[in-house]
Amino acid sequence: MRKLLGVSLGLAVVGSLLAVTAAEAQTTVRVGWCARTISSAAAPFAIATKLGWYEKMGVKVELVPLPGSGDCAKFVATGETMLALPSVEPVTVMRAQGAKIKTYYTAYLGNIYGLAVPADSKIQSMKDLKGKKIGVIGMASASAIIVRALAKEEGMDPDKDISVVVAGEAGQTAALVRNGSVDALSQFDTQYALVENAGVKLRRLKHPSIDKFPSNGFIAMEDTLVKNRKEAVAIAQGYAMGTLFALNNPEAAIRILWDMWPQTKSTSKDEATALAQDISTLNARAVSWRLESVGAKKWGENLVENYQAYFDWLLANGTIKEKASAKDVLDNSLLDDINKFDQAAVIKAAKEWKPK
Repeated sequence: MRKLLGVSLGLAVVGSLLAVTAAEAQTTVRVGWCARTISSAAAPFAIATKLGWYEKMGVKVELVPLPGSGDCAKFVATGETMLALPSVEPVTVMRAQGAKIKTYYTAYLGNIYGLAVPADSKIQSMKDLKGKKIGVIGMASASAIIVRALAKEEGMDPDKDISVVVAGEAGQTAALVRNGSVDALSQFDTQYALVENAGVKLRRLKHPSIDKFPSNGFIAMEDTLVKNRKEAVAIAQGYAMGTLFALNNPEAAIRILWDMWPQTKSTSKDEATALAQDISTLNARAVSWRLESVGAKKWGENLVENYQAYFDWLLANGTIKEKASAKDVLDNSLLDDINKFDQAAVIKAAKEWKPK
C-alpha cells in the first residue's frame, strides 16, 4: 500500500512539474488594443486562448486597452507592448519620424471607418456637415484623421468648416447623439453597433472612395520581427484561427469571449438580449475580416496596392506631408508561416462547438 501511495505521489509530483514547465514555457506577449474597452471584436484572441491554441504555440496574450491607434503605435515604439493592432496612419507618421515600425498582418482588410448620422438626420453626405459637430472617440483615434481627410476631399478646411469633438465610447456617444450635442460621428464599425445597442439608430454615410482601404493590423518594431519572430507569428496565427472560428460560429465566439473576459458581458440586460447585441457587434467587424471583402488570398494579407492607394489618398488630403511607400511600411515575410494551420479543422471545431 505504501509502495502504491509512493508511486501515486510521485506521479502527482511529476504531473505538477510538467504543468509548471508548460506554464513557464509560455511567453506573455503584451498586445496594444486600440480602444479603452474590450468588445466582441476581440473574440479571436479569446477563442485562441480558450481552445488552447496559444498555449500550444508557447504564448499567452495580455491585451492592453489604449485610447486609440496613435497610442498603440507609441507603445510599440517605446517597447511598452511587443505588438499592437492599430490602423496604419500613425505607423506611416512614426516611420517618417524614424521609428522602425512595420505592419506584418492586416487584420481588418477593408475600411472600418467612416461617418454616421442619426437615422432620421437630413444629412446625406460629407458636404452637409459644413459647420457641424462631429464626434470622435478620442483625438488619438484614427477616426479623427479620417474625418479631416474626408472634409479635405470635399474641398473643406478641416480646421474651420467642421468641428471635431471628443464623444467618448458607446453609451457616452449615444447620449451625445441623443441630446443633439453632436450632429454626426466619425468612429468605426463596432462602435456604431455599440451605439445602436444603446438605443440610438444610426445611418452610415457612403464613402466609396475609401471602401477598400485597409484598416487595423498587427504592428511590431523591425528588430522584434527578427528577435521575436516566433511570438509574432504565433499571436497572428492564433488570431487568424480565432477569426475563422468566429466567422463560422458567432454565438460560440461571444460565449467564449464572455468566459475569458467576464467584464464584456452586460449585466444590465437579460442574456438573450446581451447575446444578440454582442453578435451584432461582432458581425459588424466580420465584414472587414472576410478575405473576399478585398480579394485577399491569405489571412492577414497585406495588399500593397490597397495600402498604396490609401497612402496616396492621405497625402492628397493633407493627412501626411510626404509620399509614403507601402512596401516600406509592410512586411509580408511572416504570412506563409502564419497561414500554416488546418483551416478545415478550425471550421469543424467551430461548427461542432457546444456550450458546457
